[in-house]
Amino acid sequence: MISSLRGMNDILSDEYKRFTYFIEVATEIAKRYGFHFIETPLLEETALFKRSVGESSDIVGKEMYQFIDKGENDVCLRPEGTAGVVRAFIQKKLDRAGGIHRFFYHGAMFRYERPQKGRLRQFHQFGVESFGEASVYEDANMIMMVGDILKALGIGYRLKLNSLGDNNCMPAYRENLVYFVNKYKDSVCEDCTRRLYTNPIRVLDCKNEKCQDIYKDAPKLINCLCSSCNNDFDILKKILADNNIAYEIDTNLVRGLDYYSKTAFEFVSDNIGSQSAIAGGGRYDRLVEFLDGKATPAVGFAIGIERLMELIVMPTETRIGYYIGALEDEALNLVVKVAHKKRESDVVTIDYKSKNLKNHLKAADKVNAKYCAVIGSNEMQNETIWLKNLEDKTEQVLLLKEF
Repeated sequence: MISSLRGMNDILSDEYKRFTYFIEVATEIAKRYGFHFIETPLLEETALFKRSVGESSDIVGKEMYQFIDKGENDVCLRPEGTAGVVRAFIQKKLDRAGGIHRFFYHGAMFRYERPQKGRLRQFHQFGVESFGEASVYEDANMIMMVGDILKALGIGYRLKLNSLGDNNCMPAYRENLVYFVNKYKDSVCEDCTRRLYTNPIRVLDCKNEKCQDIYKDAPKLINCLCSSCNNDFDILKKILADNNIAYEIDTNLVRGLDYYSKTAFEFVSDNIGSQSAIAGGGRYDRLVEFLDGKATPAVGFAIGIERLMELIVMPTETRIGYYIGALEDEALNLVVKVAHKKRESDVVTIDYKSKNLKNHLKAADKVNAKYCAVIGSNEMQNETIWLKNLEDKTEQVLLLKEF
């Protein structure tokens, strides 16, 4: 028997209901905020992610599904969504068009990492990207949107917040951090030693407990912000406070990708074990320029769908649509014809086997239909259909043309 690859799961049954419910809720809320859908390819040039995500990241260094295709192109399955959206933004020359462009997307991502609960090799993200708006109010807009999505899904969370500074304050901080870590270079892990020479701030994101104990005394970027970054961060905190959005400052929150600057945020849950992040994002004003576009301010977030599947509070399921069946084989053609016409306005399930009324009622109940309708020889002769409302248990016989 051929099974699915490790870390790549099927979505069906109850999981499918939760998955589609999440997409529906998140899509509706993103549209309320004025965002529009974008779809990017699953397969991209490897260089896109090396230049955007950064070669210092675990994603590029260890986790990409990368290969040479038949045209000798170095390609990979997308490991995250932002880079592809930025590539499309530049390729369609929207960076030259000016104005504000807001997109949302959802789809599969791929990372070759150790599978565990809520963390798969093929997983799904819902993401949002905004281009052309430099105001910190847009950062707050993003945080509010994530909060609205999680609230609509019945998911509790804690919001972590930090500022990563910009080109004015980051270089000096980076030097201070490197100086601090070098004092402990014999004690930190191999990953931190490597990151120190590629993207030093990433050491703060290390999950090694021994390293984290050391970094408790590391200099804090939030204390080294320039006046502009500090002012933006103060405004962001005030916006959140004015809108009764609780947050906590996490000075070690740097996000896992190299392209972030200024605002960084993460939504975490205490109900999914040690891997507690369920959504995160921030500002990445330099990424469009990194990918050869015109310098454009940008901010976004992504939600890992599998991470929060078990946390979603599903609405009370209501009966919907019609189940239509035949009492005798001779009625099957008419059942199909009636169902085809009825589907112009309603959800319809049909059964291709004739059976008695009791079994049809059981089948209708199994698919959670609101109505069970059957046609037998008497109904064919009289051009009628027998109908039962499975909610209030009322029964009636209707003319087919009325049905």
